[in-house]
Amino acid sequence: MGRWKIAVLAVCAVAGCAKTPAATLSVHDAWIRLPAVDGRPGAAYFTVSGGSGDDRLLKVSSPAVSGIELHEGGMANGRMTMRPIDGIDVPKGTEVKLAPGGNHAMVYGIDRTAAGGGELPLTFAFRSGANLTVEARLVPAGATGPGEPAAH
Repeated sequence: MGRWKIAVLAVCAVAGCAKTPAATLSVHDAWIRLPAVDGRPGAAYFTVSGGSGDDRLLKVSSPAVSGIELHEGGMANGRMTMRPIDGIDVPKGTEVKLAPGGNHAMVYGIDRTAAGGGELPLTFAFRSGANLTVEARLVPAGATGPGEPAAH
């Protein structure tokens, strides 16, 4: 092996010979506000960090509930509105935050024994074929959720 090849291998060994890592698709800061009334849905909030290419969140599911729907939320004529949507675009390298007052996921059939401070698994399915499972923190109805301003 020539000296230049040995030198290149030595530099690669020291530097790791790695390109800058591509952004990785991830879901974080997931939490669910439990319903105030038994039998009503809860609401899930989370942040999706886009990977190295554009993607689309298609579905959220959990074996611990009867169903989850993605919803678009907002204000219209001074009233809160929401409607089901079929997915959420996640442009590459960006963060898409689902938060109270905006887009969210409605969580149906939460076990009546679920309590604040516990966790519930959520699986996020993307158009790219990625499936990511995270534990969402359960927050009691009326309590301040992670990242929310404290109630006055």
